[in-house]
Amino acid sequence: MKTHPEVSSSRRKSRKAHFQAPSHLRYRLMSSTLSTDLRKKHGIRALPIRKDDEVEVTCGNHRQHKGKVTQVYRKRWCIYIERLSNTKANGATIRIPIHPSNCKITKLKLTKDRNDLIEAKRAGRAENKGKVTNQDVN
Repeated sequence: MKTHPEVSSSRRKSRKAHFQAPSHLRYRLMSSTLSTDLRKKHGIRALPIRKDDEVEVTCGNHRQHKGKVTQVYRKRWCIYIERLSNTKANGATIRIPIHPSNCKITKLKLTKDRNDLIEAKRAGRAENKGKVTNQDVN
């Protein structure tokens, strides 16, 4: 059922908006879940991935591979991880692209901006938690 009259619920338009999204929106779309330790520590579930985060691949042929993110390639919707590559017949090595949704972040590279983002997300989650009472409704 459509919930907002000014936003399309069309599959075709949603896919177009997703795959033609500009870089500053792809940043948010290319998020990974946090490991259980980080979830407990920071109180949030997921975070946009960035270079120098340490991740573990959770899905696909390279499951359980761990390493540091060497590049976040927004144009191709993928990330590249240290020591995750194949060797071609001529001896050249090629990096294997992984989608961020198939990874979980095991160690964060924290900066001031990232700490601010974590605090904002945690504050937003805290507001919506708890039981709704009659006083809240009235």
